[in-house]
Amino acid sequence: MSDSRSRCVAVIPARGGSKRIHKKSIRPFAGRPVIEYAIGCALSSDLFTQVIVSTDSPEIAEIATRAGAEVPFMRPSALADDHTTTAAVLEHALDALDARVHYDYACCIYPATPFTTPDDLRAGLALVADGGAASSFAVTGFAAPVGRAMERRPDGSLAMVWPEHRDTRSQDLPETFHDAGQFYWVPVADFLDAPALLTDRSRGVVFERWRAHDIDTEEDWMRAEAIYQTMKQGAV
Repeated sequence: MSDSRSRCVAVIPARGGSKRIHKKSIRPFAGRPVIEYAIGCALSSDLFTQVIVSTDSPEIAEIATRAGAEVPFMRPSALADDHTTTAAVLEHALDALDARVHYDYACCIYPATPFTTPDDLRAGLALVADGGAASSFAVTGFAAPVGRAMERRPDGSLAMVWPEHRDTRSQDLPETFHDAGQFYWVPVADFLDAPALLTDRSRGVVFERWRAHDIDTEEDWMRAEAIYQTMKQGAV
């Protein structure tokens, strides 16, 4: 059941050829294929008329369908390589669904997002539907002020990226954020006119750092799964 004020579609991109983590979208995470968390979150939010998975893999399509999502088309191989952008995948899905006619807003939810909740999705929709944002997505703060960042020179020595902040106290530097790699909300018509997920009118749903896991490596996976298990045991 969708929100009474707007027509929304969820698009979960899950290609079959993930390189850094084999079969990442359907790998068991705390006992369940990880994509099931994203599908379940979208379905339980009651925001969406459709929850679809965009994939080039029949195996992922079967697991996604069993979990309650729809797979109304298979993604072409040209949009399933290492260089394809999320914006391009979302644009293809919305075109395939004729979304400009049928939907007001779309939410692209990454498949490996077990820490995202329905409340997070509702907050993101509010920013575009009520707050006038061109897009909204999950962000989290850096663990240390980026103004104090250092880079390593070819000879191994360290240099300040912004030397003007060498003596600036950490508490005097602005708080900075980065994309948490969880989900993106866009108004359908505006996005299809100019497919971009980050603009100068984007706004963020702030995630606590312990919940913000962009899972791309085995180390990311192990850390996220350990924190998730601890959370489920009530220790977080």
